Amino acid sequence: MRLEEEIGQDQFVNEHHKTLVNLIYTHSFLVNRMSGFFKSRGITRQQFNVLRILRGQHPDSANLNLIKERMLDKMSDASRIVERLRRKKLVTRKQSRSDRREVEIVISQQGLELLKKMDVEIKQVYELFENLTGEELRTLNNLLDKFRNGVNQ
Repeated sequence: MRLEEEIGQDQFVNEHHKTLVNLIYTHSFLVNRMSGFFKSRGITRQQFNVLRILRGQHPDSANLNLIKERMLDKMSDASRIVERLRRKKLVTRKQSRSDRREVEIVISQQGLELLKKMDVEIKQVYELFENLTGEELRTLNNLLDKFRNGVNQ
């Protein structure tokens, strides 16, 4: 369905306005669809993101700064997310031996097992894109990269 029909708006100021509204609407659509997937597994999207970052570091540890740099949602409170994951026994935290102010965070075996299970199940989320061809997905990715790169200059 076209954006105009989805939100009940016939006109936009211009294509820039329509694109902005379309990106915001699509982001919300994806977040809503993905939230149910993660909720049924007992974690949030942000927690999943942190677990994936830590799995990429495994068996080495990561500190909060590294996690913040790599997170998709830059507005998330990484320390709060890590603490919730620790309470779920999906990560461990310990004081750094080299710098007492720094905390080392490592994904636990339970966290690795959860991600391994979710690696198979995440295909449900990928199915959201099944109406796009590989070429269309590459084009969309290139356009989104081009947009962000133009804004970041």
